[in-house]
Amino acid sequence: MRSRELSGGLHPTVILWMAVGWLGLAVLPWFGIEDGFFNLSWLFEGYPLDSELAPALILNLKGEKLWLAPLGLLLAAPLLLWGRKKSDPLFGKLLVAVGAAGFVWLLFQGFAIGLRGWQFGWLQGLFGELGDRQFGMGYGALLVGLAFLFLFSVGLAARGAVGGDVFVVSTIAFVVAAVGLFIFMPILQMLANALVTEDGSYSVTGFLGKLFSPRLWSLDCLAGGSRCGVAWNSLFLAVLVGVLTTVLGLVFALMVTRTGFRHGKLLRALTVLPIITPPFVIGLAIILLFGLSGAVTQTFSDLFGIQPTRWIYGLPGLLIAQLLAFTPIAFLVLIGVVEGVSPSMEEAAQTLRANRWQTFWTVSLPLMRPGLANAFLLGFIESMADFGNPLVLGGNFDVLSTEIFFAIVGAQNDEAQAAVLAIVLLAFTLFAFYAQRFWLGKKSYTTMSGKGDAGVHPQLPVGLKRAVYGVAGVWVAFTIFVYATIFYGSFVKLWGVDHSLTLAHYVKAFAVGWNEFGIHWKGSAWSSFWTTLQIALISSPLTAAIGLLTAYLLVRQNFAGKNAFEFGTMLSFAIPGTVIGVSYVIAFNVPPIELTGTGIILVLSFIFRNMPVGVRAGVASMSQIDKSLDESSLTLGANSWQTFRKVVLPLLRPAIVAALVYSFVRAMTAISAIIFLVSARYDMSTSYIVGRVENNEYGIAIAYSAVLIGVMLAVVGLMQLLVGRRNIGRRGHELSQSRTNVSQPAFSGGS
Repeated sequence: MRSRELSGGLHPTVILWMAVGWLGLAVLPWFGIEDGFFNLSWLFEGYPLDSELAPALILNLKGEKLWLAPLGLLLAAPLLLWGRKKSDPLFGKLLVAVGAAGFVWLLFQGFAIGLRGWQFGWLQGLFGELGDRQFGMGYGALLVGLAFLFLFSVGLAARGAVGGDVFVVSTIAFVVAAVGLFIFMPILQMLANALVTEDGSYSVTGFLGKLFSPRLWSLDCLAGGSRCGVAWNSLFLAVLVGVLTTVLGLVFALMVTRTGFRHGKLLRALTVLPIITPPFVIGLAIILLFGLSGAVTQTFSDLFGIQPTRWIYGLPGLLIAQLLAFTPIAFLVLIGVVEGVSPSMEEAAQTLRANRWQTFWTVSLPLMRPGLANAFLLGFIESMADFGNPLVLGGNFDVLSTEIFFAIVGAQNDEAQAAVLAIVLLAFTLFAFYAQRFWLGKKSYTTMSGKGDAGVHPQLPVGLKRAVYGVAGVWVAFTIFVYATIFYGSFVKLWGVDHSLTLAHYVKAFAVGWNEFGIHWKGSAWSSFWTTLQIALISSPLTAAIGLLTAYLLVRQNFAGKNAFEFGTMLSFAIPGTVIGVSYVIAFNVPPIELTGTGIILVLSFIFRNMPVGVRAGVASMSQIDKSLDESSLTLGANSWQTFRKVVLPLLRPAIVAALVYSFVRAMTAISAIIFLVSARYDMSTSYIVGRVENNEYGIAIAYSAVLIGVMLAVVGLMQLLVGRRNIGRRGHELSQSRTNVSQPAFSGGS
């Protein structure tokens, strides 16, 4: 980012971050507020003199918490740059030193104080014994930490890092710090338990014994035995799901864009249905349809005299449920990629006398490689990390995610075993990640160059078109059948016993009344519903923003450690939600980052659990946008932030929608991570539904799920309306208008 050189005073960016730092140090409470991070009641409860609510500067002036005093000295140090230009060698050196020292000291002093006092004797000798326990950091510490981080970034840019671009350097620093604190630190604390024995000591032998146990790697099933190892089960299922969801996602994307299908909006809504449904509800519907006493099973038994079996439990049921749940993810990733393929390239192939099949196979499909690879990777990882479906339908087909769950919360309570299983799962995911990179190679998939493209996508070959319609038709019919069962079940008095219709389940969960204070939400589900909606609406735009910024760095920038950076952003998606939940409890249950029981820990878990979807969707779409667009914008005087906002972002609308939609619905339907993080104050919809299922109140559980589906459909439609569609300027009903819209993409900011 280009910054103005000042003849006197301080650089404006330095002034900004010094002001942010002093706001946190001298104005806002340093420690966390017990009533919640977003609660402002502290303003009227003893602030600013109460020691629990006071800013760090007030505490120091009162002679308390003197270990915070160095932070004030470091925040004042940039005043030494008064009158110096950014090109002055001292400018960058001082800011790097100040930012690094301040950020490191902030973290060090936090982690150096445990619940029972100082962790290091020399600190106790320096500052004396603590009078009370350490509290978690709050508003003030957050702003001071951000100030030091960005002062460090400005210093690095001044020293020439990444071409001296402050925006890019600051974004890299922010993402690295966030990933380090909220992904690496909790996961490393969790995985450190892999070496711990029952008596609390460390043993490499014990670790290797668990890592290579027959339960993990047995191949008895290939020799006629009853079971294979848990690791092989998970790998086989994940590969199947990755391949089949990618194929089905491509089928639906082609049907919407390449067949002249007239009901594309309806199909888009239908394909989104499975991911806005709690996974165990789909599993329950499948059991009630195809289980031993299921409606379909009993019908076939009566008609054909077939003996009912439990075939649905195990691999068949898991495969069906995961295909239902994860195919929409592939569709959301692939729809933007399929739309982004330039029609002019396909028309050029046909001009050279290639038929429709040759054009599709040799031109269109290769240009979709980034989307296909990312769709497979997401399907593979989702299957590996899925917890709800295996819990309901797994039967004797054990997988890693449920084994981790039972290792943690079961009778064995073996965190070391859970950590070993998590390492195996992570290894599989990394293998898939690098196999994807190898398949893509370093080829270019650019199809949008900013020039007017008046082409029209050719129709699919007749045979392929029929196959697409056939596969899509069968899958749509099956999806409708499953959801009709769910909808019908919400009105049934007692599913499987008494099929008389009733509204009692909806009334019990969502009753509304009036009292002297106005409207009264008296239904038992309202509290969890409003909490879930609030958390999801807060986390989804943050997830999309961080994901797309990260994708921009990966595709558009070259910097040292880029591969490690990409690995870090994908790490959270490779770990099961159960491990994420437990690791967050371990890491954030004690100071200095004390978040357990708050709403913000739920927001953070959703942001960093779902961020990889925004990253992969952004990478797939951005790979098709010619870098010359960025270069042209920079040449005309725009900085990198303006280029990202006005040039790149408008062309990423499909990726934005994918990230927003997916992060929102995952926040509304997640169960594996949040089951460990909910509290009495912050209960979530899925934990409420699980409670109803455990109490055999299936009607209320399904009624609640039906309401969630309706609400999420409405919010998803609103998101698509607000974000809009990418206008690539292709020939259609209003060719001239389309060409006008695309003629100035770099400066109009999108339509």
